[in-house]
Amino acid sequence: MTLFSEYTKSVKMIEVEELFDLIFYRPLAFLFVKLVYPTSVTPNQITFIALGFGVIAGIMYGFGDSNALITAGILLIIYDVLDCSDGQLARLKKNGTLTGRIVDGFSDWVVSAAIYLGLGFGYANASVNPFLMWLVVVAAGATNALHSILLDFYRNRFMDNILNRANTLGDSLKEFENEYATLKNVRGRYFDRFILWLYLKYSFLQIKFSSGNDHGFDAGDYYRKNRSILHLWTYLGPTTEFTFLIICSLLNRLDVFLFGLIIAGNLFAGFLFFIQSRINRTLKPAVPA
Repeated sequence: MTLFSEYTKSVKMIEVEELFDLIFYRPLAFLFVKLVYPTSVTPNQITFIALGFGVIAGIMYGFGDSNALITAGILLIIYDVLDCSDGQLARLKKNGTLTGRIVDGFSDWVVSAAIYLGLGFGYANASVNPFLMWLVVVAAGATNALHSILLDFYRNRFMDNILNRANTLGDSLKEFENEYATLKNVRGRYFDRFILWLYLKYSFLQIKFSSGNDHGFDAGDYYRKNRSILHLWTYLGPTTEFTFLIICSLLNRLDVFLFGLIIAGNLFAGFLFFIQSRINRTLKPAVPA
């Protein structure tokens, strides 16, 4: 097996990947995975190491000076590489776990919270009007979260329809429910049980407030009409926005990141939502077998 074929096996569908992941973070992550593959290092261990780098980056933003911003930017690069590595290692070794998938997603939210808290304490508190700048930081954090949710929704919707898999917010939860039921009869594994319980509660809340069923379209028609716009949605992804933050950190221009994310980012999201709505009205339903 060639290195390229190994690399392609370690990534998700190319169509749903963010550009910076494909051309920068995942290739570096793949090299790291090749180094640790023969060892006993597990994907969960990499997840927690990545979490540590991300939280420390948030702490560095809290200092607010230019040297701290450069350090935070470098730590975020390492975090993004490691954040790609855990999934790649799990796919290559085929040793991923349901708990690991949940923890990986949860760690992303923890790192994001640490980053924006750090921006608040380091950047907003040092400004002429701290209260106003705290509002800007909170708005940027909320924008980042909204964009991540939108991309996650349209990415899963794309894969559900193209791969004809169970709806992510529906039938596939049975796998998690079965795992949770099994662990309830096993002594120990308290952390795994708690994580699964928390994830199920969160997922059922998502289902309750879901806008409806977006599953069951003609796969070919759906792919042709959504491939290009899904690529545009990925430019609102967490890796892309963190890369924007890294660049602005190295240039000591956090103001460009915050206002660019809020203004340009949300205008772009609104434009994509408008185009997506028009595409949705033209989708053909799947023909029953």
